[in-house]
Amino acid sequence: MTFTDALLTALDATLRSLLAHPPAAPAPSGAKMETQLDDTARTEAGALMRVNHVGEVCAQALYTAQALGARLFDHDELLAQHLEQAAAEEGNHLAWTRERVAELGTHTSWLTPVWYAGAFGLGLAASRLGPQRSLGFVVETERQVEAHLDSHLQKLPAADLRSRAIVMQMREDEIRHARQAQQAGAVEVPAPAKWLMQAAGKVMTTVAHRI
Repeated sequence: MTFTDALLTALDATLRSLLAHPPAAPAPSGAKMETQLDDTARTEAGALMRVNHVGEVCAQALYTAQALGARLFDHDELLAQHLEQAAAEEGNHLAWTRERVAELGTHTSWLTPVWYAGAFGLGLAASRLGPQRSLGFVVETERQVEAHLDSHLQKLPAADLRSRAIVMQMREDEIRHARQAQQAGAVEVPAPAKWLMQAAGKVMTTVAHRI
């Protein structure tokens, strides 16, 4: 793939993530259950699912940037394709959370383009560390997302079976992606990088919960 091709591929993925609503796999069967929520529960569930949608936007940005970096810096087409496949699977999460946010009568984050740009920058920086470190970044990201989803399963209203089914399926997929990255040769990222990722995640979740 040429330099121009790599850039256009990343641009196409960016536009799809931010502007398009591509078809996705059916939501988990449990997400089809009817849910009766009062206004308070609906508002809280909507805010939590908005945060989850932002997380999936960031996942698209990270994988897209890392795939671009794999091509530009390491000329590693296999790694780029591995990352793009993970992004395609995460695309289901993006669609599910966007749809659930709408069902709950709220909106996705007004700062979505900002979150995407920040995550894209982090992904591109991670790709400069080499293939193994880049994969290690994937593993650490998925671990932190898993912990984040665990906390949301505790916070979501018990009656919101639809949201809970989506989050549980997302959690299973994140664990699988981390395992696949480890099997592909991931190297543990340094502790300061983990702390930076946690701090960035805290800012994102706090702000996106409100706007």
